[in-house]
Amino acid sequence: MSIKVKDLTKIYGQQKAVDNISFEIRTGQIVGFVGPNGAGKSTTMKMLTGFIPPSSGEAWINDLELVEHSLEIRKHIGYLPENNPLYPEMYIKEYLEYVAGIYKLGKQTKTRITEIIEQTGLTVEQNKKIGALSKGYKQRVGLAQALIHNPGILILDEPTSGLDPNQIIEIRNLISTVGKEKTVLLSTHIMQEVEAICDRIIIINKGKIVADDSVNSIYTHLKDKQITVVVEFDKNIDQEKLEQIELVEKVARIDDKNWLIQSTSDEVRQHIFNFAVHSGLSVLSMQKKEKSLEEVFQELTK
Repeated sequence: MSIKVKDLTKIYGQQKAVDNISFEIRTGQIVGFVGPNGAGKSTTMKMLTGFIPPSSGEAWINDLELVEHSLEIRKHIGYLPENNPLYPEMYIKEYLEYVAGIYKLGKQTKTRITEIIEQTGLTVEQNKKIGALSKGYKQRVGLAQALIHNPGILILDEPTSGLDPNQIIEIRNLISTVGKEKTVLLSTHIMQEVEAICDRIIIINKGKIVADDSVNSIYTHLKDKQITVVVEFDKNIDQEKLEQIELVEKVARIDDKNWLIQSTSDEVRQHIFNFAVHSGLSVLSMQKKEKSLEEVFQELTK
């Protein structure tokens, strides 16, 4: 199932929480939806799930217009909100039976609950009340309710929030597995999570989309295209000579033989090699230092 958003806007009083955004997500994609706090992520997700209406603009879920077909669309969406709304006094199975009843699973209910408990790793805790569960297992219950009706689209708002490293890996693996067959829109502040499981990243800042690309290509949106090369020579050398190399913009010494060289062109590496040859030096190593996804995020949202 696909998601299509065109000029979607949400205004609260004088504030534009979401400002005229457009994007498309095709079936089978896992898309990371990231941005600073207050950027408009949760508001966008609430509009796509029918919890709040847009102020203007349109959205389609599998070619069904969002406002006109709101109830039909909800049948095909699994939603885990940022604040996981659970009933602590209910047992896990009891709660999942309740959710299954909302989606009118009928005779499939018992089988589906057994499947989803196993799939989300709830088997060892399945006879407990939700209020007695750890934060990690409560998140699993939230995922279980989002998945129980086998939706074509998953919208997950901070699904690994508050989990320990082992739990994060387990939930990531689960999302990766179910994402092969579903369309997933995933909000997170953890950039490693985006790199680990997402095909694509959409960065939103102050209600506007500032980047939308594959995880590998998101670096092309940087305003500062500067690259850093780490070079080790076999001998000591004067910094002034390195600064005179063509395309070199900045040089920083690590130690006598190791240097950080900055440029805006990949061709600087060839010029460094040529310089070494002409100067009777050997290049023992040369490595292009890529910016991290965190650095990309900071540059696009600062």
